[in-house]
Amino acid sequence: MPLLFSYGSLQHEDVQLGTFGRRLGAERDALVGFELSSVRIEDADVVARLGRTHHANVVRAAAASQVSGVVFEVTDAEIALADSYEAEFAYVRVLAPLASGRETWVYVHSESAR
Repeated sequence: MPLLFSYGSLQHEDVQLGTFGRRLGAERDALVGFELSSVRIEDADVVARLGRTHHANVVRAAAASQVSGVVFEVTDAEIALADSYEAEFAYVRVLAPLASGRETWVYVHSESAR
């Protein structure tokens, strides 16, 4: 099963239920070679709906850098659902290493993925 890392909103039960129709089992882990950042939300309607002006983001960083979060085991169909959820915010999925030695999918802002 694919692994999906979350450092942000996918950790919230309401987002999981709305996106996947179920609560995901989570395991603590850390994303290696990334650091936390933020992305300004340009769409005023999205700002109003979410009540914030920035999204959490991660960007590639020094190999020793880590971002704490959780990892989920999901199905390929659930990865497609997550792709749809994250695309609304201009995020794309990239493969990245975890501190546990496994590889996971993680979403980064499309401008950070270049």
